[in-house]
Amino acid sequence: MKAVVLLSGGLDSYTAAAIARAQHFALHALTVHYGQRHAQEIDAARAVARALGVERHLELAVDLRGIGGSSLTSDQAVPHDRDVTAPLQEIPSTYVPARNTIFLSLALGWAEVLDARDIVIGVNALDYSGYPDCRPEFISAFESLAAVATRAGVEGARFRVHTPLIALSKAEIIRRGVQLDLDYGLTHSCYNPTAAGRPCGRCDSCLLRARGFMHAGIPDPLVMR
Repeated sequence: MKAVVLLSGGLDSYTAAAIARAQHFALHALTVHYGQRHAQEIDAARAVARALGVERHLELAVDLRGIGGSSLTSDQAVPHDRDVTAPLQEIPSTYVPARNTIFLSLALGWAEVLDARDIVIGVNALDYSGYPDCRPEFISAFESLAAVATRAGVEGARFRVHTPLIALSKAEIIRRGVQLDLDYGLTHSCYNPTAAGRPCGRCDSCLLRARGFMHAGIPDPLVMR
């Protein structure tokens, strides 16, 4: 079975891809250069793709900086030192408008060309920054769209978007990855890395990652390097 996997180079997409591999999918990895300020994740995606032994790693450039609306694609300050355990008051500025819709659309197009019917994405609706396109409602709606938006869909094929992490805590995700013998030192999570490429330790993604490793009772190999 073939699956198109959205691979960002982060902890979640790495784990989701490894779970799909353990389910005997042949992985076709897709990484998008979207003008993200944390472009170090592209190098991490390449390292992760090699570690996973993917069939092919496709990199596409879709520059979203012209659209704007996010601190990840502009000079707008990335939020630091937020309480990631507090109830969400508003969607943070790191939300990139329609990002997962765009990414899944690209994955869907490639899946149709590959004659694949499965797409894997590492979205999470528990320990996450509150993005609307990480929720089960969005995934379900996209599957319905795929059924009517593609030649394969109207001819009766069913596309499935796999979200193996969507209901897991970050600690549970990390424990699952450790069971799969993943090297999380290959990954990059920080939204606002230093000039040397090191994690800032203060953005939402860094804080959620640190909290996940702490609750999992496992040291973060990236921090130790």
